[in-house]
Amino acid sequence: IYGISDRLLSDEEILELHNIYLKTTKDYDNAAADDKKQLPKPLPEYSQIATWLCLSTLCRIGELLMAEWKHVNFTTNEWFIPKENVKTTRGKKQDLIVFLSPFAAEQLKKLYNLTGTSKWLFPNDKKTSYLYIKTITRQINDRQVMFKNRQEDAKSKRNCNNSLVLAKGENGDWTPHDLRRTGATLMQKLKVDPMIIDRCQNHITHASKVRRHYQLYDYADEKKEAWFKLGEYLDKNVLKMIV
Repeated sequence: IYGISDRLLSDEEILELHNIYLKTTKDYDNAAADDKKQLPKPLPEYSQIATWLCLSTLCRIGELLMAEWKHVNFTTNEWFIPKENVKTTRGKKQDLIVFLSPFAAEQLKKLYNLTGTSKWLFPNDKKTSYLYIKTITRQINDRQVMFKNRQEDAKSKRNCNNSLVLAKGENGDWTPHDLRRTGATLMQKLKVDPMIIDRCQNHITHASKVRRHYQLYDYADEKKEAWFKLGEYLDKNVLKMIV
């Protein structure tokens, strides 16, 4: 069983997750009003999209939830992440341009149809700010309660069940951050240079200060190729979501 720091989703689990999204959404939408109470409420569509974006761009869930539509360019298929939105534990931050594969761009277009009238990709209910950073992670955790040290509260408005448990729970629970790790590992599988993977994840390189000062090439072409390889792999070999 994987630990907290190394949980990966297999191709089979990624496909299973995709099928769960389809089935729970279809069953709930087609159910009569009284029957809906007996069914697990599907993960909201915007949250489903968020999981595919974490997987296909290697972004952190916080960076995604804080994103603004002004930083997404559908003409060039680029998403700019300002360093202010980047998480770091060492005090060093840097901007990142994510080159959107057709797979990732398609997910963002679906999201735009849902939230495009807002400033943020993931607005809160009042559209006064972005969605609380832990919201989607909690939604996913609430659908894997077999791994949690709590019982479903009948009076709670939170939807608690096990509808997002994968592989019958044999590999443990999963989080949005595990999708970032899974995407990076898939890049490894696709023979992407580890240094390029680090840059796609916006990790600060450990090169010397002199090298960082003088060697300023940004590896844009290599990063774009890496993101496109990952998107194509997900599209053609795992999910087959884009028609």
